[in-house]
Amino acid sequence: MTAKQLPLPELVNGLVGLGVPGVGLWREPVARYGLAATAALVADAGLSVTTLCRGGFLTAIDPVERAAALADNRAAVDEAAALGTDTLVLVSGGLPAGSRDLAGARERIADALTELGPYAAERGVRLAIEPLHPMYAADRCVVSTLEQALDLAERFPAEQVGIVVDTYHLWWDDRVAAQISRAGAGGRIHSFQLADWVTPLPAGVLNGRGQLGDGAVDMRWFRDAVAEAGYRGPVEVEIFNDGLWARDGQEVLAETVTRYRECVVGDSA
Repeated sequence: MTAKQLPLPELVNGLVGLGVPGVGLWREPVARYGLAATAALVADAGLSVTTLCRGGFLTAIDPVERAAALADNRAAVDEAAALGTDTLVLVSGGLPAGSRDLAGARERIADALTELGPYAAERGVRLAIEPLHPMYAADRCVVSTLEQALDLAERFPAEQVGIVVDTYHLWWDDRVAAQISRAGAGGRIHSFQLADWVTPLPAGVLNGRGQLGDGAVDMRWFRDAVAEAGYRGPVEVEIFNDGLWARDGQEVLAETVTRYRECVVGDSA
């Protein structure tokens, strides 16, 4: 998503040239290029698919809408398995139209995971609940904190359901250190994603994530926290930013690798 202006073959070539060993994919560009073609493209390049994004949107009340959401999530699991990734990221969904019942919406997520968790595990895929910043609670994700995500995930085996630590969504929470430790102790950190928080936010707020180092997030603190919690998996950079998307995609990739080394790894590493 950070360089979504690049067609998948150009994205893959750029990552290989920069020595990046994996790529987190979104379902829409995979569908456009073709599922089997994408799997072959990435495998032939020697890249791993770190995660597939996204499943979720599991809060509907209407039975027809709920059935459609479950079917779409089963399809997403199958796509993840075909791509060779073990992690499907879930954006849980916002409040249904006319509803103000946050607790009820979260319970419907749990109900859906009762079906989807075993389905995914049978196919070698883990579900990773991503808490989103509270500004998205109404329309996109009623799971706003890592604590809420873990309260849901811990109803299920860790090999079925875990969480995503995303710096953009969690940097503000003074309980996040304890919750990262909690997630690590349970083996539930299934993905670690980076983006910076910059202000002012743009209209619509969705595409306001900042390039690493441009904002308020202490990236190295998050790196150390997930490492201390035992996480040894891939680190993804996922930036929604109209300014980055308007630039040359290969330049954006190279800049992102440089910023990662500077802001996350450290100059001496």
